[in-house]
Amino acid sequence: MSDKYQKWLNEPSLNEEDKKALKAMDHQTIEDAFYKDVSFGTGGIRGVIGLGTNRLNIYTVRKALYGYAKYLLKTYKQAKDLGVVIAHDNRHNSSLFAKECVGVLGAFGIKTYFFDALRPTPELSFAVRNQGACGGIMVTASHNPPKYNGLKFYDHTGCQLIPSLADQVIDYFNTVSNIFEIESLSFDQAKDQGLVTMLGQTLDETYIQNVQSIQLAESLDKIIKVVFTPLHGASREIGFQTLKQSGYDVVSVEEQMTVDPDFSTVESPNPENEAAFEKAKIVGEDVNADILIATDPDGDRLGVMAKHEGKYHFLTGNQTGAIIIHYLLSTMKEKGTLPEKGIVYNTIVTSEFGATIAKAFGMKVESTLTGFKFIGEKMHSIEDKDESFVMGYEESYGYVLADFVRDKDSIQALLMISEIANSCKHKGITLIDYLNSLYESYGYYQDHLKNIVLEGKKGEETIQEIMQYFRTYQPKSLQGRKLLAKEDYQESIIEKDGKTLPLEGFPKSNVLKFIFEDDLWFVLRPSGTEPKLKIYMNVLGKTRDESKQVLSDLESHLNKLLETLKNAKDVLQ
Repeated sequence: MSDKYQKWLNEPSLNEEDKKALKAMDHQTIEDAFYKDVSFGTGGIRGVIGLGTNRLNIYTVRKALYGYAKYLLKTYKQAKDLGVVIAHDNRHNSSLFAKECVGVLGAFGIKTYFFDALRPTPELSFAVRNQGACGGIMVTASHNPPKYNGLKFYDHTGCQLIPSLADQVIDYFNTVSNIFEIESLSFDQAKDQGLVTMLGQTLDETYIQNVQSIQLAESLDKIIKVVFTPLHGASREIGFQTLKQSGYDVVSVEEQMTVDPDFSTVESPNPENEAAFEKAKIVGEDVNADILIATDPDGDRLGVMAKHEGKYHFLTGNQTGAIIIHYLLSTMKEKGTLPEKGIVYNTIVTSEFGATIAKAFGMKVESTLTGFKFIGEKMHSIEDKDESFVMGYEESYGYVLADFVRDKDSIQALLMISEIANSCKHKGITLIDYLNSLYESYGYYQDHLKNIVLEGKKGEETIQEIMQYFRTYQPKSLQGRKLLAKEDYQESIIEKDGKTLPLEGFPKSNVLKFIFEDDLWFVLRPSGTEPKLKIYMNVLGKTRDESKQVLSDLESHLNKLLETLKNAKDVLQ
């Protein structure tokens, strides 16, 4: 039996209800809940809600906040007065955990700005700089299943903590010897001591005004109909109001405008999956909508479906990104406002489709590791330079168009994609027509993300086995395409032309990328926030059919390799 489990079971400060829940755990549950501590990933901490060191509960939240508070006090001289902005989504215990954040920070004398109800992640990012705070916290598990929750931590720029900063939090986090002895005020105590400032409608209005400033064709008559769903999440009011106030005919999916932490109307509250649009499609058909828009629970990701030839077609994150890039740059060119030194940021797992378009307009394209904090960091780095930020995006349905937000912003993106769809309708075409014209002009790119779900200790071991296998995998070619480079971001090396060279400009990360001729590549990356191994694939073909066949052959090849591994056989999807 786990020593950690016994310590929790014998903890005098735990109430009888919690002790009863601990005693009811079976051996497997105890192992998964206590075999390690909740760790920091690409978005802070995230885990299954429940008791245990590897679970999200008020004690692990307090431990994370202890580390964050110590980091803030060390980094910012006026941290106590500058304060921290706190927002939360609709998940189980999100409000409870948000108030625990207030309590621990309050015990350190640090003020907080607390939203009066759920708000989306991009508004939290915006609020950090708008309030002049030294940090921010978003309580969310993004689009994970209902049993999850988590915390995202931000710096004074409204950007999630990059690894060098998160490491400082982790160092303090690891100094906690007794998780039950961390001081915390109650929310009411913090309020009574003048440590809490409530945020609400006034900030909403300021944020929406900033979002509306990204429009390029604001005066164009709005002739499209939009269906919007927040999938029960935090953008339900902001998303709808932004479209409505901008003049769009928008209809909401009423069933999914409710605050439902179980996401009972969808199998998964993830707009990256077409299945999340089932309710939206019904409403869309009923009102003859031109586009359907869905945002995830914390309102940072955007998914889109567009009507074309009588049916709704689902767009991938890469396709939406390419459409937005082309519209932005072509419209700027028409207006004579195309920046001389414009930069588009993407990630190493983003398709070459959007990058090819950006470069055709003379833009510089820089890629970062996965995680929007790296894009936010890049945005901050050019603030005082003569380079102009154009757009940041990643394949996982995250976009930001104006840098008053330093994270993914579905509200900016839903307004821009609506403008593009509206512009298309004025020209008698659909978003799908627009996309097809880009394929014809820039090449038939196809991409696919394969998610292999591997939960618990055994799952983690299987992920490591797969990564180790591919770390030693040395193909000379694939489908007749020569291997150009193998990039190992954990070892910070690139193997190219028979030489091993340093891979510079990236923090260490357990990621492998294999790059072949003709824009064919694949990447393996264990998720930092979910029990998954992610395999990204990108191909280019001369025709649509050819590109689809090349992609299918690539996935089959990777499946065969995975099936040779003992522990991977039973987990392939």
